Amino acid sequence: MSQTLNASTLLVVPLAPLVGSALAGILGTTFGGNWIGRRLSHTFTILGVFIAMVVSAMTLKSVALDGARFNATIYEWMVVGGLKMEIGFLVDGLTAMMMVVVTFVSLMVHIYTIGYMEEDDGYNRFFAYISLFTFSMLMLVMSNNFLQLFFGWEAVGLVSYLLIGFWFNKPSAIFANMKAFLVNRVGDFGFILGIGLIVAFAGTLSYVEAFAKADELAKLTFPGTSWMLITVICICLFVGAMGKSAQFPLHVWLPDSMEGPTPISALIHAATMVTAGIFMVARMSPLFELSDTALSVILVIGAITALFMGFLGIIQNDIKRVVAYSTLSQLGYMTVALGASAYSVAVFHLMTHAFFKALLFLAAGSVIIGMHHNQDIRWMGGVRKYMPVTWITSLLGSLALIGTPLFAGFYSKDSIIEAVHLSKLPGAGFAYFAVMAGVFVTAFYSFRMYFLVFHGKERFDQIPAHEHDASEEPDPHHHQDEHHAPHESPWVVTVPLVALAIPSVLAGYLFIGPMLYGDFFKDAILVNLEKHPALEEMAKEFHGPLAMALHGLTSPVFWLAAAGVALAYYLYMVNTALPARIQTMVSPLYRLLDNKYYMDWFNENVLARGARGLGIGLWKGGDQAVIDGAMVNGSAHVVGWFAGVTRRLQSGYIYHYALAMIVGVFVLMTWFVWLGH
Repeated sequence: MSQTLNASTLLVVPLAPLVGSALAGILGTTFGGNWIGRRLSHTFTILGVFIAMVVSAMTLKSVALDGARFNATIYEWMVVGGLKMEIGFLVDGLTAMMMVVVTFVSLMVHIYTIGYMEEDDGYNRFFAYISLFTFSMLMLVMSNNFLQLFFGWEAVGLVSYLLIGFWFNKPSAIFANMKAFLVNRVGDFGFILGIGLIVAFAGTLSYVEAFAKADELAKLTFPGTSWMLITVICICLFVGAMGKSAQFPLHVWLPDSMEGPTPISALIHAATMVTAGIFMVARMSPLFELSDTALSVILVIGAITALFMGFLGIIQNDIKRVVAYSTLSQLGYMTVALGASAYSVAVFHLMTHAFFKALLFLAAGSVIIGMHHNQDIRWMGGVRKYMPVTWITSLLGSLALIGTPLFAGFYSKDSIIEAVHLSKLPGAGFAYFAVMAGVFVTAFYSFRMYFLVFHGKERFDQIPAHEHDASEEPDPHHHQDEHHAPHESPWVVTVPLVALAIPSVLAGYLFIGPMLYGDFFKDAILVNLEKHPALEEMAKEFHGPLAMALHGLTSPVFWLAAAGVALAYYLYMVNTALPARIQTMVSPLYRLLDNKYYMDWFNENVLARGARGLGIGLWKGGDQAVIDGAMVNGSAHVVGWFAGVTRRLQSGYIYHYALAMIVGVFVLMTWFVWLGH
């Protein structure tokens, strides 16, 4: 087979979902006259994503087995001086893997949506949005230049804004989508500064050309300072990743984005938008490898996110928010791996996490359907016997999440912990403590949710009336009786759960060898093994996935996870009164966690009010007082006053003018006489 992929075939991957989105969004909504109904709308969009997935899978096969590669311009938009602005694709192991993950998870979400949004009035619009989101993400991961990367980056942000606020009559959803949009703008400001510095000093938007000049950039300092230019570039790029991949302190948007429908929680927060930052840093590895300072910053930020966001998952009662904080914590793990120069490990965890986290989100949605749109896990219990498919798939997803040996999450999470342990960068010690502690925390909150939902006493007939609040999703099925027994979801919901459960169990075992210790990422990810030898040392100790799993059974990581599960079982299945007593005993700590470390309070009362105060000050003090008052109106007053004074000299009487002439002649004569002396 040819070693070069076909451009026309690759074009099908992003364009097929775009066509499906256009058909559903134009012909299936009021905008286009509602020419097509629900069945055609979901058929067109699912078909588009299915075609993209099939072509992506074929591309991955060619890349992995035949060594095929592609890097070329598809369309040249304009040339400004020597700067080319174009659309182009770069397909290697990293891109091909992302294409398959994005399209597969998206296809599962599309199918799931048929059942979940069955009676929602915005059914066709929702399908148009999620298909457009898939197109945007594919353009991001397939790009070969910074311009297209930024287009995809902003496009996923825009569509996520539409999806989080999909129920636009719900005030909390509107607040959440605006919050997500504004926080991401903060990150994107840093991102575009990083791209601008690359363009300014490397003179190109192309990845390959910029990477070829990386060593030259590493010798330069930022103008007017002693800072290394490459460090400034990398930190600016990482600020963009902090926003998109929800790293502390730009994480605050992600939990609130649960206000969107559950299918989009799975799509945005499992495999696509939130992993864009992880993908971008891995793609930029030739730049990041040249700055240990930037890597240390990434390491510490990721460690803070992994541990402290996990703590917040412990006290959540909304089933979707527990999974959301789990996502934040796992994104922290991926970021820690990036900081340890284990880019391939970070991307490997990105892939395994995409499967089991999408599974957990969709399973949470299935529970919400079965529980007649109750989301509070305190009022569930015993759901296992009513929803067997949802139960077993949730259990598999939870076991993968906590890193149970042989499950997908075990291979990627253990590899991250090992890579951090071997790292010599400043901050690696704190990061190692954070990821180890995070193992226990993850196991605890995951199985707290699992036990409260699927086991124990049935509590869904005890829901207090005041427990229903704005955080719950609208019920498109219009159920009136909240106390009906749960029921298993329809097949369009359970089939995606089963399909995602399979890679959640098997993906790690099958792919750890080629992805971490083989040549799969050989020309996509660059690591300086002399400075950052962690992966090389890990390879010496790797003797196959089975041996790794067996060794994992004796490792401290496994026992920490087992302790977390055991504690969750004891507190929520055996001694169920103890959690309330512990909460009372540590009420200050509980308030700190319940208020999410007061980050939202700080943002709203310090940053937002401060910015509002600064704006009002600039408006009233600068615009009204200085510009309008002093410069515009003030100059007019001065001119008016001067005109009023000089007007008095023009009386119109001849004797006044004669007197002025005589006085003027006298003054001139006196002046000349004085000069003569």
